[in-house]
Amino acid sequence: MFLNPEARALLRKLRRNRLAMVGVALVGFVVLFSLLLPPLLPFDPNQMNVRNALQSPDAIHWLGTDHFGRDLLTRLAHGGGISLQVGFYVTLLSLVVGVGFGALSGFVGGAIDVVMMRAMDALMAFPGLLLAIALVAAFGGTVEAIVIALTIVGVPRFARVVRASVIQRKEADYVLAATALGKRPMRILMQDVLPNCAGPILIQTTLKFPGAILGEAGLSFLGLGLPPPAPSWGRMLQESRSFMEVAPAAAILSGLAIFVTVLGFNLLGDGLRDVFDPRVQSSGQS
Repeated sequence: MFLNPEARALLRKLRRNRLAMVGVALVGFVVLFSLLLPPLLPFDPNQMNVRNALQSPDAIHWLGTDHFGRDLLTRLAHGGGISLQVGFYVTLLSLVVGVGFGALSGFVGGAIDVVMMRAMDALMAFPGLLLAIALVAAFGGTVEAIVIALTIVGVPRFARVVRASVIQRKEADYVLAATALGKRPMRILMQDVLPNCAGPILIQTTLKFPGAILGEAGLSFLGLGLPPPAPSWGRMLQESRSFMEVAPAAAILSGLAIFVTVLGFNLLGDGLRDVFDPRVQSSGQS
């Protein structure tokens, strides 16, 4: 009701994309599971009871327990909250910084463009996980350090996407008309150019979110994420490897949680790409 006709048309197109709707459902499930379920569960995610170690699912522990007797359902739910928190802050900071760099670089051009893009190229020259490992090792294994490290890794892609979009649109007729009317360059950038780059930015945002979750899980799996006993999905997967033969539930469930979350965001991102890029045939339509 509050959307303009163009936005409603885009929303209808997205709703007709079956894979995108599967992504929305998966993302919605993960968000509800991670944010609404933890307050309802009776267990502390870090409370140990070795007498109940590696217990099978029952009426009390619906998904069983891990090797320290901690309730798996509780740890999975709290771990989802950590993953979503890291994903949100990394994506938000990467978005703000990357859009700022990319917009300024593409709109101003010249020496500023050269210097900024060479800096982005230097960051992208390193494998993302390797750079994140080095940064976390330097800053320490806290949520803040992980967010900073993954943000530094994520900024260049946002900057590249936004720069390309701005360069493509800054010579458009509506921009030339605004310039002829005496509108200031920064106002043109903020009011005329960037709003028309919303599609690529939104797509990159939905793809960065699962990348940040995977990055946090990878760091935790390697022992560089949040310190024990924090219920990180990556650390849960790493700790449960030794018990795969006798109690595979912890490894399977933590791996499945990562898989479902990343799959949901990727399907949603693909659907948004199909909606905003008319050159792409929607793979979710039949």
